[in-house]
Amino acid sequence: MSTPEVRNFEPKEAVNLLPPKTDPITVAELAKCDGTGPLTYVAIKRVVFDVSGNSSYAVGGSYHVFAGKDASRALAMSSVKPEDVAPEWEDLSDKEKGVLDDWFSFFAKRYNKVGLVV
Repeated sequence: MSTPEVRNFEPKEAVNLLPPKTDPITVAELAKCDGTGPLTYVAIKRVVFDVSGNSSYAVGGSYHVFAGKDASRALAMSSVKPEDVAPEWEDLSDKEKGVLDDWFSFFAKRYNKVGLVV
């Protein structure tokens, strides 16, 4: 897994995003959106993104490990190891926090924000 290379993170094709939502989503509700049903969500820094249209997050996809979870730590570490998929990221290095911010920007330009993990 690599960090997005384009610093402005603009998608190649225009994406029409809906206004961001701040609906509360519990960890249990997030876990149900794990790519096995109609909805696939990934959270970053408690913000939940709907990645349902991207097969990479579906079962068998290269990023399925993130589906239904807050993947902040793994994204910051550029890891797809299941043991790294966790919401805790505050203790990471400044470099890793920067990588996480880059991933957040990347997701924010491509996927609808559907809620916040509570």
